[in-house]
Amino acid sequence: MKPTMPIDDISQTSGLAVAIDGSRAEPSKLADYYELTKPRMNLLVVITTVVGYYIASRVTNHRLTDWMLIHVLIGTALTAASASVINQVMERDFDRLMRRTRNRPIASRRVRPTDGYVFAGILGVLGIGWLALAVNPLTSILGLATLLLYVLLYTPMKRTSPWCTLVGAVPGAIPPVMGVTAITNQLDMLGLALFAILFVWQMPHFFALAMMYQDDYAGAGYKMLPSCKNGRERTHVQIIIFTNTLIFVSLWPLVMTHAGWLYGVSAVALGAVFLWAAVNCVVEGNRHAQKKLFLTSIAYLPLLLGMLMIDQ
Repeated sequence: MKPTMPIDDISQTSGLAVAIDGSRAEPSKLADYYELTKPRMNLLVVITTVVGYYIASRVTNHRLTDWMLIHVLIGTALTAASASVINQVMERDFDRLMRRTRNRPIASRRVRPTDGYVFAGILGVLGIGWLALAVNPLTSILGLATLLLYVLLYTPMKRTSPWCTLVGAVPGAIPPVMGVTAITNQLDMLGLALFAILFVWQMPHFFALAMMYQDDYAGAGYKMLPSCKNGRERTHVQIIIFTNTLIFVSLWPLVMTHAGWLYGVSAVALGAVFLWAAVNCVVEGNRHAQKKLFLTSIAYLPLLLGMLMIDQ
């Protein structure tokens, strides 16, 4: 996902600036380094951290006006950005083989891998250090775990096992827990509930994406489930299982009395829409249905979390 940065008559497309006359111009170094952090994708990290922080603050009657939220967001964003940069350095040769990633700054050789590692190192040290000094050690440890799981386990596993999606969902589900621990300084059931929602949601979300770009992933040597033996059928089964599971885990905050019936009704309704898109994807089996499921998953999460924040 790349940022759109209009400058006069130039817009950014696929990592390259395209002038009105059709000629291509190299983006600035600043734009390249900004793109390396995957700002749009990491926006989800920031949003889910805010959700965890907000709900924990309401449950514990903690003030929302202090600087702790700013500190946890800065540290989390820097840590997530570091993981994104390292991921692109490690996968640069494979990114060049995929249409959707070949114009990334490192894959297209606009930024050297060494410079990418240095940039990632600075971001990581700042992020983990910020969390340790300005928030608390537990949140810092969770941030470090997210970084290490993403770059040392999930990233290389994408080329060796279709289980990579399941493993990658773990670091993707930790940020809301960090929002909770910033307030409580402990791992509790609220953090576990938010972790479960984010973890399960990622499965149909990324399976839809993997099917949409199945040929691209296979051509680059990634072992995504749709490209394995009987992969399409196995992926369809997983989508239905995890979407149904999501409906149940989304009700956990209601059972814990951290949300009211308005949230509960909304969770069931949103889950029904999500399940309809999942079933339609399995029945239709075409790219249009896969894209519809992917877009439904994108709409589902902020609506669900928004209702959870409202109905406290």
